[in-house]
Amino acid sequence: MDDSSKNTAHSLSDLETPALVLDQNRMAQNVDRMRASLARFDVAFRPHVKTSKSIQVTRSTLGQASGPITVSTLKEAEYFSASGFTDILYAVGIVPGKFDHVIRLRRQGVKLTVILDSLEMAQALCGKARQENTRFDVMIEIDSDGHRSGVVPDSPQLLDIGRCLVAGGQYLAGVVTHAGNSYNCRSIPAIRQMAQQERDAAVGCADRLRAAGIACPTVSIGSTPTAMFADNLDGVSEVRAGVFVFGDLVMAGLGVCRQQDIALSVLTTVIGHQKEKGWIITDAGWMAMSRDRGTSKQAVDQGYGLICGLDGELLPDMLVVDANQEHGVIAHRFGDPAQTPALPIGTMLRILPNHACATGAQHSRYHVVNRNSSDIVEIWERFRGW
Repeated sequence: MDDSSKNTAHSLSDLETPALVLDQNRMAQNVDRMRASLARFDVAFRPHVKTSKSIQVTRSTLGQASGPITVSTLKEAEYFSASGFTDILYAVGIVPGKFDHVIRLRRQGVKLTVILDSLEMAQALCGKARQENTRFDVMIEIDSDGHRSGVVPDSPQLLDIGRCLVAGGQYLAGVVTHAGNSYNCRSIPAIRQMAQQERDAAVGCADRLRAAGIACPTVSIGSTPTAMFADNLDGVSEVRAGVFVFGDLVMAGLGVCRQQDIALSVLTTVIGHQKEKGWIITDAGWMAMSRDRGTSKQAVDQGYGLICGLDGELLPDMLVVDANQEHGVIAHRFGDPAQTPALPIGTMLRILPNHACATGAQHSRYHVVNRNSSDIVEIWERFRGW
C-alpha cells in the first residue's frame, strides 16, 4: 500500500503494517501531567520537538503557534519556522559548518539560539559574526551530571567563554543543561536528587557569570524525568522536556509514567508461528521499532516492546523478545509456550516502544486514534533526516 492509500484508511484494520499509531487522548493526558508538574514553579516551558517532529503534536503541546520550542537539528528549525514557530533553541553544540544555516534562519526572522561549550567555538562564532556583520544568540552548555557535553560547573573556562562572547559582540542568552543521567536513575528519590543537581549546576554557573559582571538572563534546564519530579526550581527560567508527550517503556520503567499512559505504538500483523517455541512471528522488526533496548538496563527488561491488542490494551506478559530487520518475535515473558495465546495469522497487534523518539524516527506519519478505538480520526505527518 502506498502513502496515498494509507491516507484513505478509516480504521487501523485497513492499514498495511507496520504503521505508527498515536493515541491522542493519552497524549493529551501526558501533556496535562507535565503542565501540572511545572505549574508549581515560576518557569517557562520550552518543549523539545525532536520526539514528535510534528507540527500538530507540537501545537497540541504548546497551545500556541510561535514557540518557544527546542530542536535537535537545523532541519527541525527550518520545518517549524516555516509553520510560524519563531522562538527556537537549537540544543546541540554548534560547529562552524552550520554557521551559515543559522544566519539564514535568523535573517528570515527566526529567533534561533545556539549553544556551545568551548572557548575555541566561542572564538570561531565571534569571528563569523564579524565577517558577516551579524550577531548570534548564544547559550553556554553546562555539564550537570557527567553524561555528555558541556562546561564543568567549576571550570574557569565558563568565565573565559562568557567574556569572549560579550567582547565579540554576541548576545549571551544564558546557560543550558540537560541531566541525561536521569534516565539511569533507579528510583524516584534518585530522580529528585538528580533534578536538584541539575538545577544547582545551572543556577550556580549563572551566578558565577553574574558575579563576574557578565549578564546571564536565562537558566534553561530539563529532561522528562527531572521536569516531572523536581522539588526546587529557584533561579531557573525555563524547563525543556520531550519524550513526556508520548511516554515509552523506559519512562515507565523509571516510574515517570505508567505503561497504560504510553501514547505511541507500532501496528503489526501476525505472519506466522513457531508453536513448539511459543513464538508468534510478526512483520514489525527493528526497522519498525528501532534497535533501542533501553529497558535492558532497567530492573525489568521489556525486550523490543510490549504487546497490546488492536484496541491498545496490554496482553499480560507478552513482548517482542527478538527482532530482525523486518521480523519481530513475540513470546511470553517467562518462555513457556503453553502461555502464548493462540493468535491466528492476520491478527493485528500494537507494540509499545522502548524509546518513543527512536521508534517514531522509523516512520513518516502518525495514524491518530482515540483511546480504546481503532478508528483513525486524523493523519499527522512527521519528518525525518537532517
